Amino acid sequence: MIGSEAQRRRQPKDPRLLGRLDAHLAWLRQDLAAVEADLDGAVRGSPAWRAAEDLLASVPGIGRTSARVLIADLPELGTLDRRRIASLVGVAPVNRDSGAFRGRRMVQGGRAGVRKALYMPTVTAIRRNPAIRALYERLTGRGKPAKVAITAAMRKLLTILNAVLKSRSPWQHA
Repeated sequence: MIGSEAQRRRQPKDPRLLGRLDAHLAWLRQDLAAVEADLDGAVRGSPAWRAAEDLLASVPGIGRTSARVLIADLPELGTLDRRRIASLVGVAPVNRDSGAFRGRRMVQGGRAGVRKALYMPTVTAIRRNPAIRALYERLTGRGKPAKVAITAAMRKLLTILNAVLKSRSPWQHA
C-alpha cells in the first residue's frame, strides 16, 4: 500500500489532496514500523525462531525478511527431505505428459507466498552465492531460458536452506 500511495502522490496537483495523501503515507509507514517491531520482538523473543533466523540469514542471498517469511510460512523447512520440500514450495519439476505433449517438465502448485518470497533472494544469491551462481551459469550456458535457470536456482537455494536448518550449522561454501 505504501508503494501504491507513493505512486498516487505523484499525480494530483491540489494541495489539499496532497496533504491527505502525505498523512495517509505517514500513517502507513508508522503502522508498518509498529508491525515490524512486533514481529522483531516475537522472533527475537523465541529462542527457536531466533536460531532459525540466524541460520537462514547465514546463507548468502537470504536476509531478515526472507528468513522470517520462511520461518512463518514454511515450518517444515529442515524436517523434510529435499524433494518433498521442493514439492511443498512448488519448485520441483512435475511430469505433465499427456497425448503428444511429452518431455517438458513444469513447476506447479505449492505455496505461492513462499515461492514469491524466494524469488528476489535467489536473484541476489545468483550474484553473491558461489554455489547458486555456478548452477545458474551452467544452465544458461547450456541454452536454458533464464526463468528456467532461476527456478532451478530457487530449488537449489531451498535445498541449501533445508540442509542448514536440518544440520543446525551455518552455511559454509564447500
